[in-house]
Formats: sequence, C-alpha cells, structure tokens
Amino acid sequence: MVGKKISTLLAVILTVSILGGCAKPQAVTSNNPEENKNIVKIGITQIVEHPALDSARGGFIEALKSKGYEDGKNIEIDFQNAQGDMPTAQTIANSFASQKKDMILAIATPSAQAAYNATKDIPILITAVTDPVAAGLAKSLEKPDTNVTGTSDDVPIEKQFELLKKLLPNSKKVGILYNTSESNSQIQIEKVKKAAPDFGLEIISAGITNVNEIPQALNSLMGKMDVLYIPTDNMVASAIPLISSKCFEKSIAIIGSESGHVIQGALATTGIDYYKLGFQTGLMAVDVLNGNKTNTMPITTLKDMELVINTDAAKKLNISIPDEIDSIAEKVTGGVQ
Repeated sequence: MVGKKISTLLAVILTVSILGGCAKPQAVTSNNPEENKNIVKIGITQIVEHPALDSARGGFIEALKSKGYEDGKNIEIDFQNAQGDMPTAQTIANSFASQKKDMILAIATPSAQAAYNATKDIPILITAVTDPVAAGLAKSLEKPDTNVTGTSDDVPIEKQFELLKKLLPNSKKVGILYNTSESNSQIQIEKVKKAAPDFGLEIISAGITNVNEIPQALNSLMGKMDVLYIPTDNMVASAIPLISSKCFEKSIAIIGSESGHVIQGALATTGIDYYKLGFQTGLMAVDVLNGNKTNTMPITTLKDMELVINTDAAKKLNISIPDEIDSIAEKVTGGVQ
C-alpha cells in the first residue's frame, strides 16, 4: 500500500513538473526581430528639442524600423526631453538606469554625460556629440572601451570659414554665441579660435548660461562683428528664430553649423544632415541588439557634408551668391521676418 502511494505521488509530481514547464516556455531569441518575443526597452534622452536633435532622433527610430524594430511591436521607446536643464537630464538618466532599460539613446553631449554618469552597464548609443573623448564618454573614437558608442557631429571649422570668406570676403570680425556650461561648445570655441588666424579672422565671443541671456549677449556683439557664427550649441540652437531676427535688423549675416540653422534664418552652412547621423546611429544600435559590444565599436562621423543656402536670407541681406556655390548648394527658404 505504501509503495502504491509513493508511486502515485511521484506520478503527480512528474505531471505538475511537465505542466509547469509548458506554462513557462523559454523566451524565444533570434537575430530576426520579428521572431523575437522579447520587447526591447529603449530610453531616449534629449537635452532640448530643436530641429537638428529632433532630426537625429527621427533618423535613429527610422533606422530601427528599417531593420524590423518598431515601437509598439517589438520595442518600447520611452522618450524624455530635459528642456535644456542638466539636473533634469541627470534625473532622466537615473530613471532609465533604475528601470533597467535594455538600451539608452543619448542625444547631445549633456544628455550623454548624464547617461554615462548613471550607468556603466546598459549600452548607451550617442549622437550629436562633438567630441566624445573630451566629454569623458570614451577612451578613443576607434575603441571606446566603455558602454558608450555611436556618432559624433564634429564638422571641421575650416569648412565653415572657407564658406564664410567666399560669401562675405570683406568680413574680419566673427561673433560667436555659446553656452559656457556645455563642454561641447567649449571644445568648438577652442577650435574656432585656433583656426581663425589662418583665414584672417578675429573671434569675438559672448557666453551665456541660459536662454534669457541671449538678447543681452547678442546686443554686446552688435557693432563689433561683421558676421555671426553659430556652433552646434543646443541652447543657442533653440533660440535661432530670435537670433536671426535680431541680426536681420542690423544686416548681420549668420553662418550656421548645420542645416537647421539655415532653415531658420542663417545665410548658409557646410554641415551635416542630422537625420542621416541619427540613422547611422540607429544602425549601430541594431548591431548592439544583435550582440556587438559597445566597447569595441568605433564612434563614427558622417563623411558627406551638405552645402545649404537660404535664398530668402541672401535676398534680405542683399548678398550675391557666387556661381561656384550657387550651382551646387541645396536651396532653402524661410526664417526671414
């Protein structure tokens, strides 16, 4: 009798084990995202919303989609905007880390630094970061040796100055507005000052710490500068309409560092397409999701520059575009009040 009870008990245990195994199958994993039953959770942190950074984010999401990763299906995207505030950027990053996101996309240097401060384990993809090494995010561009990889928006300042001299050959003094608390901008100011003498240019800079200081800083440059150059500074970029309006009042041309500046009223740029930069970052993100390690993935840049001219701004400022530029430039309008 005892033996029969033991046999019955063992049979029950075996049956429960089999049913339990069927109730909790192993998660299906595959290089084909359509076959992957896991939802990949991606946190996107962006320091501020303006056309360049928004375009980079759009390109990133589109690249994921092109490889089968789509929000609401097999990935879950949590987008957070810091509204230009660094403590908020850190709070966002800490939240992503505590939620154990599978990946973080950090758009612009302040958000990238906040993300790296928050986690050394979760893969971080960066974009619109001018100098990831100087920002402390990577040991080198060729081999980051950290949990960070992605793309840089670094553009040789020499290209911008060449364009400036072709469009405005009599210009000698270049004004620059920049955020003193953004390392990305500090790096660019150093490069600008180093390159300027080779083009016979003098740099007159005005630093700001918040958007409200822009009108006063801009007024301090008026009467001292022949042209205004705008670096890839996120705080300044968020106020381009105001800046271009003030400059048009004084017949001051603006040379931008990316096409978003030109669309909003700058005269011209030789810059990069931030949508393409974000798309390139998204393809790298797919590689990471498929098993590649960030610490050995080189941080890349876009090789192709785009020459963009705002024809409305040229007309407003009565500037003739040389044929060698006009024949190859992309033309945009708008931003002129």
